[in-house]
Amino acid sequence: MQRLKTWSLLIMVVVAVSLIGSAAMAKKETGLAPKAVKSEDCFQCHDEIKQFVKKGKHAKLSCITCHEMLDKHMQDPGKKPVTKMDHATCGKCHKEQYESYVEVNHESKAKVEKSSFKSRSPLFDKLMAPHGFTKEHGEPRSHVFMLVDQFIVDRAFGGRFQLKDWTKISDAKSIEKSAWSVLFDKEPNTSDQKIFIPQTALAANPVCYQCKTADMILDWKYMGDNDPRAKWDRTSKVVDFARAMHHPANCFTCHDPHSAQPRVVRDALIEAVVDRGEGTYPYDKEKSKKITMQKVSFRDFRSIGILNKKDSNLMCAQCHVEYNCNPGHNPATGEAIGMADRRTNLIQWVNVFDYNKAMTEKYQFKDFRHAVTGASLNKLQHPEVETFWMSKHERAGVECKDCHMPKVKKGSKSYTWHGQKSSRYMLKDTCTKCHTGWTAKDAEYQVDAIQNYVKGKLTKAEFWLGQLIDTFAEAKKAGVSEDVLRDVRKMHDQAHIYWEWWTAENSDGFHNPEAARESLTRSIDLSQKGIKMLNDAMAPKKTAAK
Repeated sequence: MQRLKTWSLLIMVVVAVSLIGSAAMAKKETGLAPKAVKSEDCFQCHDEIKQFVKKGKHAKLSCITCHEMLDKHMQDPGKKPVTKMDHATCGKCHKEQYESYVEVNHESKAKVEKSSFKSRSPLFDKLMAPHGFTKEHGEPRSHVFMLVDQFIVDRAFGGRFQLKDWTKISDAKSIEKSAWSVLFDKEPNTSDQKIFIPQTALAANPVCYQCKTADMILDWKYMGDNDPRAKWDRTSKVVDFARAMHHPANCFTCHDPHSAQPRVVRDALIEAVVDRGEGTYPYDKEKSKKITMQKVSFRDFRSIGILNKKDSNLMCAQCHVEYNCNPGHNPATGEAIGMADRRTNLIQWVNVFDYNKAMTEKYQFKDFRHAVTGASLNKLQHPEVETFWMSKHERAGVECKDCHMPKVKKGSKSYTWHGQKSSRYMLKDTCTKCHTGWTAKDAEYQVDAIQNYVKGKLTKAEFWLGQLIDTFAEAKKAGVSEDVLRDVRKMHDQAHIYWEWWTAENSDGFHNPEAARESLTRSIDLSQKGIKMLNDAMAPKKTAAK
């Protein structure tokens, strides 16, 4: 009996091995099984990549780690290999970083509008009318959700893309694999932008997504210029473009996959730092000399910026900056500026005090005209890095990672936490590491003191801008001369920038409380000056009416 069992087991093993071998052979014959590809074979055509690989930490990795269908590509160079864009590929070696990236930050609430009365900017709709952001302007949450949140925001696609159900909004691991695992398309067979549900807008375009994903990196020419080799450009149909995007904030946005060097891929940032020669720290020339960016171009198509040393301020500046990402107009001539113009993919790389001069004189670009005053205004994005420049923390050598991606320990292992969230929720790993005399409660108290103070000034600036808009409407109705109205529009423009910078900037002034106070009080002064000018112009008319 025992001998029979042994023979039965042996026969089962032989059959299993035979089946496995047959399956492997079948896969090989159908082209499904990847053939071994030596990196040296790839370097025959990709010498520029060889230079990165040989000097980097990934030198021992095979090309098949991140690329599929290489065997077919080797046989026919016209058949492009498939490049893995997901985070899980990197997570095979960098497990802790990956797991922290897909961890849901429950403290950062979902779908919180900045224009609600309990949020940052209760008068936002009035001050920004008729811009598409008035349909929905949400507070940020974890990076893993950044692409999905952009697809479903009411201002982007007219309500076309929606969550399959509300439980999907926190399904981080599914979203990391593909945004489309949790979304559905109301009209999958059409590509034209149109309104699907009330109170939505069609403000999305391909440049918007340069900050949300780098999935387009191999099919997008530098600056999004039109090129026969590029599948996408600034003028592409955004619905088709969006459908091809799957992964939020890819690992290779900040880490070169071949050399593991720190880098940036955001084309407008490379243009600002290298092409325009403004440097990595435009308000600190000496620091710019110490921290440099080298532009590396591939086949006159795309470019990356390699940093000489790790600097998370620059890595984060790929997204956390003010930038143009939509059509606009020339404030001097009124001429429309469309997506074919490079100014629609522009990082200004200046602080709040120099911003309006740059936009009015150097670039001659404004985003929209206010619904009531007709003033040419800019819609600011999220200028965290420009705000941080020259602050006390930046001067002390603090970087974004120190407060938002700190070094943490898991057992005996130390690694950089990749969940990216406010230091408010990680005070023991951030603030108290430098301020050693503080408890976590002490640190929170300090944060609250700064943010509460700045929020007060932000509210006052909003109030007086609202008063300026109301007074302008009254003055126009009273027949105040166009000369006066023109001067007040210029005041409105500058007061608006001094205010909206801090609505768009997501630290409530903490990144640079001194600059926040200066800017917001300048906004209040300008609004009050404009109101006085309008009231003075209306005074004779009111007297005559009596």
